[in-house]
Amino acid sequence: MDPVALITGSARRIGAEITRTLHQQGMRVIIHYRNSDTQANTLANQLNSIRPDSARVLQADLDKPDEVRRLGGDALAAFGQVNLLVNNASSFYPTPLEEATDADWDALMHSNLRAPYLLCQALSPSLRKHRGAIINIVDVYAEKPLEKHTLYCMAKAGLAMMTRSLARELGPDIRVNGVSPGPILWPEAGQMNQEAITASTALKRCGEPADIAGAVAWLARDAGFVTGQILAVDGGRSLAFQGG
Repeated sequence: MDPVALITGSARRIGAEITRTLHQQGMRVIIHYRNSDTQANTLANQLNSIRPDSARVLQADLDKPDEVRRLGGDALAAFGQVNLLVNNASSFYPTPLEEATDADWDALMHSNLRAPYLLCQALSPSLRKHRGAIINIVDVYAEKPLEKHTLYCMAKAGLAMMTRSLARELGPDIRVNGVSPGPILWPEAGQMNQEAITASTALKRCGEPADIAGAVAWLARDAGFVTGQILAVDGGRSLAFQGG
């Protein structure tokens, strides 16, 4: 049977590209969404037209722990196993210190950190049985903070540490790695300094969703001796950070 991947936040944008790439490489895919039901079902129909019964769709609000746990159970029931977990879903918006609320804390911490942890917890027995892998989509801002985004940066820093810690805890049966994107797709809420960010990369350009999807696919299928690592796919943006 073809291996199964659960990709959170995979109805559109980078998550959809990851899903298409893994499907092209022969995996069955579980498309998770919160609100994008039309896009999720359209993507599933496209993939199932290529290979029948190779894509399923599941809905869950990752801000709610009970729904995250249900998602884990539903994912296992969909095809009877999960071989790869890609924690891609993320919330991103500014939270200046004087304005941040409890609701902001919940939204950014749950989607970026708690939900990935709970899914790792729920799916680890299947991942262990099938010697599977976990890939977390981190962020360059996990190491170098973005002004007025402290809660987001804290959550992604926690996700980076979770990646390394679980790599030790779950080895040798499960490999755990991360991908840290640079400028690929601009946030839908907008980002004022787009030109400066692009100029700060060594390659002087933005990347493509396919760059992230390719990194995920490599870590999932071809990097058998790699675990506990976070691969920066950022056009050299992190080099500029290191130089100030």
